Amino acid sequence: MTERLIEGLPDDTQTLLQTYVKEVNGAFGEQMEGLLLYGSAVRGEFLPGRSNLNILLLVSSYDSAVLKQYSALHRRWSKEQIMVPLFLTEEELHLSAAVFPLEFLEIQEQHRVLGGRDPFIGFHVKTDRLRDAVVQGFASHLLRLRQRYVEGGGGDEATTMLLPLSITSILPLLRGVQRLLGRPTLSHSDAVITDVAEQLKLDLQGLLDAWLLKRGQISPGSHEVPRLFERYLQAVTRLTRAVEQLPQSGQR
Repeated sequence: MTERLIEGLPDDTQTLLQTYVKEVNGAFGEQMEGLLLYGSAVRGEFLPGRSNLNILLLVSSYDSAVLKQYSALHRRWSKEQIMVPLFLTEEELHLSAAVFPLEFLEIQEQHRVLGGRDPFIGFHVKTDRLRDAVVQGFASHLLRLRQRYVEGGGGDEATTMLLPLSITSILPLLRGVQRLLGRPTLSHSDAVITDVAEQLKLDLQGLLDAWLLKRGQISPGSHEVPRLFERYLQAVTRLTRAVEQLPQSGQR
């Protein structure tokens, strides 16, 4: 498995993934065509104890029995922050990429093969729906952000849990904005936020603050948490409105 090592991951996480791959391979055998790792663990932003490990499992076919077969593995590996994989056949991979171009561009550009073959070799993600996906993503994100804040009662504890989750889900959208603007998609999230802020001439400090909170680099007190959320909400609102104004070509 030395050829499967992921640069930047802690040794214990490397060992954990090697064991995981052996168990998945043992459970699925020839039915498993490819096992891919994507997300923060590949981008160099993995935080032990904070970040999840995202998996795509390419299978020759599946039914409820196959999915149930994985559930036994999930009971063990979810404790190690390994998320339930995306179960896809080759055909579904192509169909899904056409419907969700933003998500699959992310996976295509930032993934590592842990087992089997790489289905993204020679793979092309159509981008004709990319702008619509980015605009819809921001609009949906803003609506959910408001809902989750209300559900948490606006409390400090709920808010400090909400912001890291929110900034995690908005970062792929920010890289989508970079694509629409013809910018290189950056791996490090703080650089992504800064680049989008400069290109759209927006104050996105609220997003940077949320990113620092996620990484444990700031610990706002009870008086600062409401102000932190307000800055974040305002930044996301400004960003959503700006993205809605981008032309179809993504060029200004």
